[in-house]
Amino acid sequence: MVEPMLRLEGLTKSFGALRVSDDVTLDVRAGELHALIGPNGAGKTSLIHQASGSLAPDWGRIVFAGEDVTALPMYARAGRGLARTFQITTLLGRFSVLENAALAVQSRSGSSFSLFGRAAREETLNREAMQSLADVGLTERGGIEAGALSHGEKRGLELAIALALKPKMLLLDEPMAGAGIQESAVLVETLRRLKGQYAILLVEHDMQAVFALADRVSVMVNGRIIATGDPATVRADARVREAYLGEAA
Repeated sequence: MVEPMLRLEGLTKSFGALRVSDDVTLDVRAGELHALIGPNGAGKTSLIHQASGSLAPDWGRIVFAGEDVTALPMYARAGRGLARTFQITTLLGRFSVLENAALAVQSRSGSSFSLFGRAAREETLNREAMQSLADVGLTERGGIEAGALSHGEKRGLELAIALALKPKMLLLDEPMAGAGIQESAVLVETLRRLKGQYAILLVEHDMQAVFALADRVSVMVNGRIIATGDPATVRADARVREAYLGEAA
């Protein structure tokens, strides 16, 4: 059996009396787009935080590319090829689109962040950064300030920054959040192109996007995974229809 790119084993995390992860086991295979869905407050983002290393589980194990990374900090996991985006944009708004991507390339190479002002003038950084922008359709926007982008374009730039890190896997936390219909369509097509090149764990509320993109879907409710399977199987699951999709079982 092929080792999954990412495996979460029995993850449990509580904040006081609130258990946001309740013995969660989930895996993502190489080249697979695995969607994680569920109602607000289900614990999806907390699970992404634990997978990425920004939040430590109370119990359980996280295995990435065959290595137990449970005790590793976020930067160390990123260095091993585990990249993520966030629900809230984290761009440098006064820097250009190209500079934002170039700084991600710079961080991957281990250069000092004291070189911020010179990043956009480095030919090697620019070349790799421009490739990541091309991957998400932002080549022509490279020269403008990141803060001037539309919301959907900002989500695309965040994805470009993750790609500039040359990852093995992407953790995407609601990339369509706040995007308009047209912007969401562009992001869906971008993810469709990336699908198969990377393992992707996608947290998303846009069900049309989820069922169009996902190879497998896991449904999280009250900190627990209640169903995992291909989109058709999950859509037909009575527990899922009752707990999340809003249909009578």
